[in-house]
Amino acid sequence: MTRDGDQAPADGSRRGPKPPRESAVTLSQPMDLRHTNLMGNVHGGEIMRLIDSAAGIAASRHAGGPVVTASLDQMSFLHPVHIGNLVFVHASVNDVGRTSMEVGVRVEAEDLFSGLRTHTSSAYLVFVALDEQGRPRPVPALEPETEVERRRQSEAKIRREIRLARAEAIRRQRGEAEARG
Repeated sequence: MTRDGDQAPADGSRRGPKPPRESAVTLSQPMDLRHTNLMGNVHGGEIMRLIDSAAGIAASRHAGGPVVTASLDQMSFLHPVHIGNLVFVHASVNDVGRTSMEVGVRVEAEDLFSGLRTHTSSAYLVFVALDEQGRPRPVPALEPETEVERRRQSEAKIRREIRLARAEAIRRQRGEAEARG
């Protein structure tokens, strides 16, 4: 059974459109010495690991099965995360293609003593859903319910167009370079 009581298909996925809230996830973790560099800031790679984990969970929930990270489209470090902060990693599916999904992630660090939360990082990742043989498989459509979700979907479509145009420009450039040389 699915969360809404409908019978799920044998592969665990739900075929109809899904709203972003059904797959959204928030992870939290306190940052301690093992996560920091010599300056007492949390390593960027540690934050990236948490981002990939949260985004992967959101993508898997939406796809109803296994996914792989295809790309980290954009990563912004806005403020440092310090030892002793509680880190919150919020992830939700912004848009879907046939087999891929863009997941947006927002990282916040909370000072446990003051309660102040700071938006420290943002990222956009692309995941591909896999079937039992490890091949790409279709994912359910996304059905945004709020204006914020519709804005995120619209912006995700722009980022996808840019990714595809960049990849095509690189292929053309490589083809021209190979033809010359």
